[in-house]
Amino acid sequence: MPELPEVETVRASLTPLIQGKTIRDVGTNWGKILTNGLDQFQEQVVGQRVERLDRRGKYLLIRLSGGLTIVSHLRMEGKYELVQHADEPMHKFVHVWLTFTDGSQLRYRDSRKFGRMTLVKTGEEMKLSGLKTIGPEPTEATFDVDAFYQTLQRHKKAIKSVILDQSTVAGVGNIYADECLWLAKIHPETPANHLTKRDAKRLRDTIIEELALATKARGTSAHTYLDATGHKGDFQNQLHVYDRKGQPCDRCATPIEKIKVNQRGTNFCPHCQKIK
Repeated sequence: MPELPEVETVRASLTPLIQGKTIRDVGTNWGKILTNGLDQFQEQVVGQRVERLDRRGKYLLIRLSGGLTIVSHLRMEGKYELVQHADEPMHKFVHVWLTFTDGSQLRYRDSRKFGRMTLVKTGEEMKLSGLKTIGPEPTEATFDVDAFYQTLQRHKKAIKSVILDQSTVAGVGNIYADECLWLAKIHPETPANHLTKRDAKRLRDTIIEELALATKARGTSAHTYLDATGHKGDFQNQLHVYDRKGQPCDRCATPIEKIKVNQRGTNFCPHCQKIK
């Protein structure tokens, strides 16, 4: 599933491809992806210009003229590609397309059809489910350690589940949760309220640093992730525990183990990450 570094990479790679283009038509062969319905998209989006692309957590925000925003959630397999001619053959998993007045076409591909696009008035996107409760961005300026510690103290559930909750901090998914907990030497099943303030600060700092590094490396292509130009990320070459069951820990050489935490596959080092 694309997490913050992957969505940010999509945003950065897609911006120069479509910014300034005017939409001539909208099409779909799987209407559920367009939550407002195809008719509303055609009525309101056609004729609008792409002004810029923003991101909030794992959500891509396509800003249009006319005071409109397309909120795009890629979910597990969603990806964008731009073709220069709308009559080019379509991949079988392309389910939504925006045709521009210059003849090029933005195509949304999603083999599982889990992704969603919602059209809203710009400024009202934070009222949407998922965005209205979203936590802070993982940056020094926005991710406050005291507030994070207080959040942890309210939860008895496993720390991994808490940091996967997007209301705690925006953008962390399964891959980076495993990696950050390993880096912070925290067992993923540790009850969140058992962490000290020092633990919380170490984990908070790790989340900020790791997601920044992953973004700089253009994301992790552990499975099918590609950016808007069809390129893989590089951060899979820097993973320490994710998808490394049975391989030696990079710190202590103990074999990495894999368990389930709240139904999510979870990789950790049983020696470095002791449960409290």
